[in-house]
Amino acid sequence: MTAVLDRTGALARVSGADLRVPLVQGGTRAYANFDYAASAPALAQVSDRVAELLPYYASVHRGAGYASRISTQCYESARETVGRFLGCADDQVVVFTRNTTDALNLLAGCVPGDTVVLDIEHHANLLAWERRGRRVVPAADTVAETLQRIAAELCAKPAALLAVTGASNVTGEVLPLERLATLAHQCGARILVDAAQLAPHRRIDLHATGIDYLVLSGHKLYAPYGAGVLAGRKDWLDDADPYLGGGGAVREVTVDGAVWATAPQRHEAGSPNVLGAAALARACEVLAELGPEAEAQERSLTHRLRTGLAEIPGIRCLRLWDDGTVPGGAGDTGRIDSVGIVTFTVDGFEPGRIAAYLSAEYGIGVRDGRFCAHPLLARLGVGAAVRASIGLGSTHEDVDRLLEAVAALVERGPRWDYTCAAGRWDPAPETRSGLAGDGAAGAPCTE
Repeated sequence: MTAVLDRTGALARVSGADLRVPLVQGGTRAYANFDYAASAPALAQVSDRVAELLPYYASVHRGAGYASRISTQCYESARETVGRFLGCADDQVVVFTRNTTDALNLLAGCVPGDTVVLDIEHHANLLAWERRGRRVVPAADTVAETLQRIAAELCAKPAALLAVTGASNVTGEVLPLERLATLAHQCGARILVDAAQLAPHRRIDLHATGIDYLVLSGHKLYAPYGAGVLAGRKDWLDDADPYLGGGGAVREVTVDGAVWATAPQRHEAGSPNVLGAAALARACEVLAELGPEAEAQERSLTHRLRTGLAEIPGIRCLRLWDDGTVPGGAGDTGRIDSVGIVTFTVDGFEPGRIAAYLSAEYGIGVRDGRFCAHPLLARLGVGAAVRASIGLGSTHEDVDRLLEAVAALVERGPRWDYTCAAGRWDPAPETRSGLAGDGAAGAPCTE
C-alpha cells in the first residue's frame, strides 16, 4: 500500500480506506475507489475535527454562551483558513455556500454584464449564467486556438466575466489559468475559475495568478459535510442584492425595508453550516501540509493507468486538445497539465454495463454516463463513457486491479450476466447483501 504524508510525516488518511465490499460471485474484497471526482471520502483528520466540535455546536454570531462563542470562533477561523489556502488578496472575501453549483448561482446574481464560457464546462458553469447574458465559445482542437477564440469573443464585445473550469471533470486537463486571467483583464473582464476538480489536486493562489473569483465544493475536497466556497473580489458582492433574504445578512430591519450587511455576511443569510465550514477548513490545512510527493504520486498513478489502458485493445481515452495532456501529466514540453482523471470507452461494451461489472466482480467503484457535461461528450462524439478518478487513498494496487479487470473484460467478457431494467444495469441475479432486489445498485443504462 502507498501512503501520502504531510511535511510532519503524518499520514493523510481517508475514511473508508479499510472498507470491504461483497462480490457477486461470493466473498468480499477491499474497495477500490475510483470515484473521487464525484465525491471524495472525508479525510480522517476532517471527521476527527467534526467529532471534536460536535459537543460545542451552537448558534453563531449572536449567542453569549460558551458553546456559541466557540462555534462563532470556529466559523470565522474557518473563513480565514480557507482564504489563506486559496491565497486570497486583500480585496477578496470567502463566502460559505452549499457547494460549487450554489456558489456559481450566487455569483451569477452579482455580475454586472455578460459572462463568457466555453462549451466544455460542467453543467453548473453552463446553466448558472443561462438567463444572465451567457455567451458560449466553442473550444478548438488545441489550447492555443481555444485561447485565441476566447480573446476574440471578449475583445469583440464587452463582457463582465470569463468563467472557466480549472480542470475538466471529464478529461482532467487543466487550462492555463494565469494566461487566461491576463487575457480577461486585457479585454476588460474579470475571471472566475470553477475549481471543483482542480483544488483537490493542485494548490491555487488567487493573488499570484490574478484570479478574481473561485468556487469549489467541500465534498470533492475530502470534507463532505455540505459546505462550498465562493472566494473573490468584494465590490460586486457588496453591490448586488443579497443571495437570500434572512437573518444574519442584515444590520437593521424595519417593516419598510432593511439595511443589508456587506459581504461575506450579505450572502450568508440563515444559520450557517458551522461544521461544514470547519470540516472544509481542516481539509485545507491537511492539503496545505502535503509535500510535492503527493502530486508526484498522483502523476505516477495517472501515468500507470493511462499507459496500461492504452495497451488494451479497443480502449479510447478521452482528451480535449491535440496539444493537451500527455500520460501522467505535464513534463517540461510546455504541454498542458492534467489531474488524476481518466475517462475511457471500451469497444463493444456500454459504459453502464462496464461500471456494474467492475463493481460486482472486482469491488471497483467508477463513474459512468455523461458526467453533467453533455455538450463536452457530444463534441467528443461519445454518448457515454467510464471515468476513473484518483485521490489521496488511491494505490498502485488499485490501479493494477482496474487494469486487470478491464483487460479481462475485453479478453473474455464478464463472468456474470447483467441486465438493464428501469434505467439501471444490475447483475442477474444480484447476490450481494443489501443490494438484492432494491433496484438501486446498478449503473445507468441510458445516460
